[in-house]
Amino acid sequence: MNTHIAGSPPRLLLVEDDMTSQGFFQFVLESLPAIVDIADSHASALRLAAAARHDLWLIDVNLPDGDGPSLLQKLRAHYPSTPALAHTADVSLEVEQALQQAGFSATMAKPISRDTLLRTVRRALASTVPGEEANAEPAPDWDESAALNALNGQQAHVRALRELFLSELPVARDAVSNALVKHDDAALRAQLHKLQASCGFVGASRLARAVRQLHHDPASQQAQQQFGSAVSALLR
Repeated sequence: MNTHIAGSPPRLLLVEDDMTSQGFFQFVLESLPAIVDIADSHASALRLAAAARHDLWLIDVNLPDGDGPSLLQKLRAHYPSTPALAHTADVSLEVEQALQQAGFSATMAKPISRDTLLRTVRRALASTVPGEEANAEPAPDWDESAALNALNGQQAHVRALRELFLSELPVARDAVSNALVKHDDAALRAQLHKLQASCGFVGASRLARAVRQLHHDPASQQAQQQFGSAVSALLR
């Protein structure tokens, strides 16, 4: 069963059998922000992949019950379009070429720095966003059912919270713009993370989608324009 919800943080499948490496990857990846499901073997990875749709797989090349390429082959038999990254301590040219031929978008050398991990994951996620959004139904400015679900069906609460949201939106927009101009990734992530949550509470579906795109690829002019257009539509 697929459980991914449009506008929510990306869901990642991390396949890693070393506990210390698991902890590092999980800590860094959740700062994207992202939802991280962790598997330590072929069997557990296949179970998790069957239970939820993932936006990206991060697969250890060496696992207790098989190797990374064979796991990727099994996963791709059911989910052919999901991107995958390999991570391994062996980064020889021969290994990297073999992993690329097996279908991995990139290979990360362990130990890997936080910045390199985030940059590689964002690049892999961003490569999937334009196609997803192009094929998706246009998101409405306001999703009434989503807002009512978030606030237990209380229409008065929805109206009050939207008024507060709209009063604070220009400040959030300016903070995002300022972070983009200054290339302040930490400030940008913090602002987009808060804005994503607020959009969910009030049912601002179009803006939530634009926030997600911008988070995946802050340098994209298209993502920046879509963010600005979504904000302007709500403030009209």
